[in-house]
Amino acid sequence: MDMDELRTFVEVADAGGITPAALRLGVAKSIVSRRLARLEADLGVQLLARTTRGAALTEAGLTFRDYAARICAELDIARETVLPAGDLRGRLRVTAPLSFGPTHFAPVLAEMARRHPQLHIQTCYSDHFADLITQGYDCAIRVGYLPDSNLIATRFGSIHAKLVASPDYIAAHGAPTNPTELLSHEALMQGTESWHFMEGDQIVTVRPQGRFKADNGTALAAAAVAGLGIGYLPDGLTHSHLASGALVPIMENYPLRTAGAYVVRAPGSHPARKIRVLTDLLREYFDQTPNLVATR
Repeated sequence: MDMDELRTFVEVADAGGITPAALRLGVAKSIVSRRLARLEADLGVQLLARTTRGAALTEAGLTFRDYAARICAELDIARETVLPAGDLRGRLRVTAPLSFGPTHFAPVLAEMARRHPQLHIQTCYSDHFADLITQGYDCAIRVGYLPDSNLIATRFGSIHAKLVASPDYIAAHGAPTNPTELLSHEALMQGTESWHFMEGDQIVTVRPQGRFKADNGTALAAAAVAGLGIGYLPDGLTHSHLASGALVPIMENYPLRTAGAYVVRAPGSHPARKIRVLTDLLREYFDQTPNLVATR
């Protein structure tokens, strides 16, 4: 029984089909099909029922998938244990936010690839939270306030933000001085989120309203510069606009609740060394980038 066959079976089982598994693995679909056929021949059982919509696990496949995944994970741990210190191999699949990813996180991942020439890194940038398990990611870089989940999150820094608006918006509509007044203004939002402010040691939460919404922080910053409303935006997206005067901070007597920057992974007793290395690199990089993250 070949380890590539086991890994391929786990990828197909988790991805729900040969085509998405081939994309994850970076190999041709014919190679995936041959590996599955050899594995089923070795075991003498059918693990997957092929359909026009993908591949579904048989009863035997459902049982075998968990064993195969554990074997692959244990082998990865064993390989890490005996590799020379600092040497990373294999593949790292990461999902990161589109708002910060290409500008703030991509340099870290590029540096990791430079330091570890035998490591293959695949990154997906999106402001939508990906399902790490079903979509086959090793980890995610996430910013903000994490919802409760069974995922394991390691915080590598703090996200600082400001309430901002353009001088034109303020000239036309005035500037709110407290959270209650904010409710009568146009808010630039991702959806129906709440905004959190600090009043001494207390958290004040409001649910603002607005007609302009976007699922990307960079787009909301552009809308704020255009005078469409008030933005609740991280410093990394507004620093240059504040420096140029295109945006100004408002309601500074009500500082925004500090958010976090995290590396998130699926639950497991032993995080892969490549994830630990990435986390350390993020801490190292953002120690030098105070406009986005101030590490603790």
